[in-house]
Amino acid sequence: MAERDTYDSPWKEILNAYFEEFIAFFFPKIHQKIDWSRSYERLDKELRQITRESKIGSRFADQLMKVWEKDGKEAWVLIHVEVQGEAEKDFGHRVYVYNYRIHDLYRRPVASLALLADESPGWYVNGYDHEKWGCKITFRFPSVKILAFKENWEMLESSNNPFAVVVMAHLRTRETRIKDQERLKFKIFLTKALYRSGWTKQQIIDLYRFIDWIMKLPDDLEKAYHHELTKYEEEIKMQYVTTAERIGIEKGRVEGKAEGRAEGKAEEKRETAKKLLKLDALPDEQIALVTELSVEEIRQLHQEL
Repeated sequence: MAERDTYDSPWKEILNAYFEEFIAFFFPKIHQKIDWSRSYERLDKELRQITRESKIGSRFADQLMKVWEKDGKEAWVLIHVEVQGEAEKDFGHRVYVYNYRIHDLYRRPVASLALLADESPGWYVNGYDHEKWGCKITFRFPSVKILAFKENWEMLESSNNPFAVVVMAHLRTRETRIKDQERLKFKIFLTKALYRSGWTKQQIIDLYRFIDWIMKLPDDLEKAYHHELTKYEEEIKMQYVTTAERIGIEKGRVEGKAEGRAEGKAEEKRETAKKLLKLDALPDEQIALVTELSVEEIRQLHQEL
């Protein structure tokens, strides 16, 4: 089952849709310091800039948000959702690099928060240290381990925060990597529980989308899953996720994968352009033609170099 499982896009999407709930569930003390009445703002352009400048390890569902503190001050929150299958040796260094790159480029203090969604019980990172000849760096950041929630399953089942469902789905996906029948049973159980949760239709659709996306099944079991849900909806005389919505969810999943591949190709083009610029053998216009980037993008890369 490992080759079918995907974590990055589902996590990124649910984090975008429920950022406040994410902070409330995983970092409740920080949630209390933010003035949520002023909403928040995604800083995609700024995040792309720091990740492009800092070639440190793999990137997953990282997010950069602007929020307002209750005393009226502006604050930037950098979220790292580490969803790879094994511990990353340099993760603490990556968090540190992103943090100081934001400060270096934008002169903004930033709170880095890490969610460790791996499956290595002995791996936990909440800082980075470096010392040489009396010059010392000590960097600490709040870090939460998803595996820790396995010991508090009753809390997850009773919580009214959407991320309780997200965590249950994530943990069970890990546990049933090669157990398709067990995954099918829990996927049905978890989805039916959504219908009894009292959440709005949009919340149910969003969580249904996350569950359906992350807990992939072979085609025959996927059909059994959707058949069981259709039958259940007929029994309770409520149709939360229509056939058209299911088609839209599947389309969105495909488009999300395509978008991820497109982002990867765009990054490859920028890297090629940088190499050509360093050679200083071709004009910007020619490099733009070779890499299929715009002349403006080439000039921007030139300035960065």
